[in-house]
Amino acid sequence: MANIKKGDLVQVISGRDRGKQGRVLAVIKEKDRLIVEGVQRVTKHRKVGQSQRGGKTGGIETIEAPIHVSNVMVVDPQTRKPTRVGHREETVERDGRTRVVRVRYAKQSGKEL
Repeated sequence: MANIKKGDLVQVISGRDRGKQGRVLAVIKEKDRLIVEGVQRVTKHRKVGQSQRGGKTGGIETIEAPIHVSNVMVVDPQTRKPTRVGHREETVERDGRTRVVRVRYAKQSGKEL
């Protein structure tokens, strides 16, 4: 089970964007990297072309580049500060069946993520 998932609020703990917070837009599991909204923005030069309607595309645009998982921490929903993530097993009952599932939680507040 992953510590960080798409949609989580994370804070950058190292690098040029240290201290910034943003939502995770994508997780690249193979390379242990994340794309975080508003963090690690880079300038990308796109080749000029034409769209179907005849409009010009391309030029210089800024996009979010991937950042390594070790450089971010999940933000605790209660305190809005970075925290470690823990896992615990809980029993869930659905349609008369009980199952044991692993749930992520913020270690400092104990609140479920």
